[in-house]
Amino acid sequence: MFWTVRDALVRDKWRAVPMTLGAVCLTSVFQIVQNTSWGFQPVQDLGSVKAVDPFWLALLRTPLSLFVPALDLPVWGALAQVLLVFGIAEICIGWWRTLVIGYVATLAGTTYARIGVALGPEHPFGLPVSDRIVNDTGPSAAVVGLAIYLCWRYRAYLTGALVILAMIGEVLVKNNLAGKEHLAAIAAVMAVCVVRAQWGPVRSRVPVGQAPPP
Repeated sequence: MFWTVRDALVRDKWRAVPMTLGAVCLTSVFQIVQNTSWGFQPVQDLGSVKAVDPFWLALLRTPLSLFVPALDLPVWGALAQVLLVFGIAEICIGWWRTLVIGYVATLAGTTYARIGVALGPEHPFGLPVSDRIVNDTGPSAAVVGLAIYLCWRYRAYLTGALVILAMIGEVLVKNNLAGKEHLAAIAAVMAVCVVRAQWGPVRSRVPVGQAPPP
């Protein structure tokens, strides 16, 4: 993976990651606008997802919710995640696969939030009722999902295992909606990997030491 990314950046420089740069710019614009007196509500209407919302509305907002920074976290963290992980993914698997995997992971987290609230706080996989109104935005679920997919694609199993353990540790330390959504994202992307391994192209995974197939 390192050599794939290095060769692309040496050859094309920033032209290697146009989608990623667009995502960083879009995230920055949303951050600036939502912190103005006139822009907060429009950004919420476009990209804010909550478990209390109708599911059809959440589906409409999910594509942009990925690029709306969480209100309770520093924006530089979201920008760094998008630039690093989206950039590596765009070079390694292409921009459209990056978006598809990112949206699968994000949608898995959004769907889980509704299931978790329905299960209730007594269930091991449940959530408190108060999480119905938590503002559920940001790229973190997509970033975790992409990391898992890339580790599978490049057979970096140890790195993938470390990512999973880190997310489990996050839930154990801070048992909140975001942490459990990350686990839901991992489960969804791992399911995609299983499907790809069983029924996808023969060269779904990249042999060690080789460049990815076109």
